[in-house]
Amino acid sequence: MIDRNLSTVSKILSYQVLIILMITAGFGFFGGQYQGLSGFLGGIAAFIPNLFFALMVYKSSRQPARKVVNSFYAGESGKLLLTAVLFTIIFNVPGIKILPLLVCYIAALLVFWFALLMR
Repeated sequence: MIDRNLSTVSKILSYQVLIILMITAGFGFFGGQYQGLSGFLGGIAAFIPNLFFALMVYKSSRQPARKVVNSFYAGESGKLLLTAVLFTIIFNVPGIKILPLLVCYIAALLVFWFALLMR
């Protein structure tokens, strides 16, 4: 069962990377390097916290229920903190463009939510 769950999480994370790269390439090709960079950073701001959460939950597999619940809380708290830190760093990058940043960020998050709905 763990392997199936890991493969589902791996698929979601892989799809997120694919969407991030496609949107980044589109913004970079049609809008230039700053729009491409902005899109990439937006995607990273979604992907890294999700990866952190997935690793926290995976580490707690086959543990008692209390440890699993604690890992969910720790993972979600860390995810929120990482997101805030990443956006703080990103907004200090010179030449950042808000639209590509948010489009890629939201698209990466939507991959996660659509995967959950499709399951």
